[in-house]
Amino acid sequence: MYDTTYQVKGINMPYNSHKDLPNSVQNALPPKAQSIYLAAFNSAWDEYKDPEDRRGHQSREEVAHKVAWSAVKQKYKKNDNGMWCENI
Repeated sequence: MYDTTYQVKGINMPYNSHKDLPNSVQNALPPKAQSIYLAAFNSAWDEYKDPEDRRGHQSREEVAHKVAWSAVKQKYKKNDNGMWCENI
């Protein structure tokens, strides 16, 4: 199983485990993709904490979710049945 606890500099981030992710993410993505989402979201949450680091008027949360989905899409895609699977 994967270590789903994520910390930066010893500080717990917004999503500490898969069970903390939004239901839409938990229900759609396989566990490895959830780990990618969680790590990317938390990294972006930390990186874009200052509004001047974001484009336009997007919230910190909006930016972090966009970064997380982008990270997932680098390694996963939806198949013809709408299920997420690893790119091969």
